[in-house]
Amino acid sequence: MANPWAGEVELIIEGEAHTCKLTLGALAELEASLKDETVLDLIERFETGRFATRDVLALIVAGLRGGGWRGTADDLLSSEIQGGLLEATRVAAHLLARAFGAATA
Repeated sequence: MANPWAGEVELIIEGEAHTCKLTLGALAELEASLKDETVLDLIERFETGRFATRDVLALIVAGLRGGGWRGTADDLLSSEIQGGLLEATRVAAHLLARAFGAATA
């Protein structure tokens, strides 16, 4: 079970619970994947509701990797996420909030 006070969020993929967390290393990988943008640009897109599905996927991959998962974005392309895009978006937003702000339930 994920600990929100430690910045963790749970995501169910293919029926298996995964703990996601934006560690410093995961954030560095995330920022590298954003090319000419920064994590702050990504945060701004979420705050203004202008994020894209690629942003959600990038955050999910970073969070999973921070939680110990060793996969890649390609591994998730055909995976079933419990709750679909809505749940993935919720998890991505919670990851950002928990990494840069207070814990959210």
